[in-house]
Amino acid sequence: MKHKGAILIVIGVVALAAMILIIGPGEIEDALRKADPVYVLMAVVLEFIILALFTLRWSITTRAVSIDVGKRHLFPMLLVGMAINNLTPSARGGGEPVRAYMLGKYSRASMESAFATVIADRGLDTFPFIFLAVLTIIGIVLYFDLSRWILAALIASVVIIVVAFFLALYVSVDRDAGERITGWILGVVKRFYRKNHERLERRVRSALHEFQSTMRMMLAEKNVLLYGIPISFLLWILEIIRVYLIFAAFGTDISLLVIAEVFILATLIGMIPLLPGGLGAVDGIMIVFY
Repeated sequence: MKHKGAILIVIGVVALAAMILIIGPGEIEDALRKADPVYVLMAVVLEFIILALFTLRWSITTRAVSIDVGKRHLFPMLLVGMAINNLTPSARGGGEPVRAYMLGKYSRASMESAFATVIADRGLDTFPFIFLAVLTIIGIVLYFDLSRWILAALIASVVIIVVAFFLALYVSVDRDAGERITGWILGVVKRFYRKNHERLERRVRSALHEFQSTMRMMLAEKNVLLYGIPISFLLWILEIIRVYLIFAAFGTDISLLVIAEVFILATLIGMIPLLPGGLGAVDGIMIVFY
């Protein structure tokens, strides 16, 4: 166990080091020299608090299904997942299967149970995101002069996210709905993969039932929603404050409200699975609006 924990920590450190190398150590050093060290230190401390809260929230879902793994082991898994999120399509989703895989391997829990904890953890983000996204669109209408089709696209995006979330939640807990979706997918797969199809179908349906059972178990655990949703709201607020501190470190006078609106808007666009980690979409939107 100890060796596994050390390996996870090393993987997390390597992932962070890789991100620094991609950005460029020299550029980071030059930027930090120009920045106010007090604000930079505050932002760094806040980032560690944010990471600790992410770890705490995930631990709530793992405890709900009796997956025995400590926070110090969840933390490096979280770092690896975040690093992969920056390299895969959709800014906040690519690293989640990797997180589930690492959790399953480390804790010896089934992959279905491990993946369910990650899905639930990410699902908790949806509640504050929808609330803040609606406020952001209202703020954009009041403070920015955007064309109607852009506003319509933003509203449609929020509606799609809401519908997709509740549809995914319904399929995740309702056995009949899950069976119908699984049957349709297996029908498509059968056209291209005929070898041992019956065995594959049994394995897929068994995995679905275990996944749904785990999801229902977490939803029945009151602590998941009681503590998970407030932590999620706090995380979004702290992430926005962190961006504000970075601007303050470079002497840029910008409203916290504007930062919040741009941050939520960029995140919304970054969820579109077109570019690695939302690269280009997220950064471009932030640059244009800031």
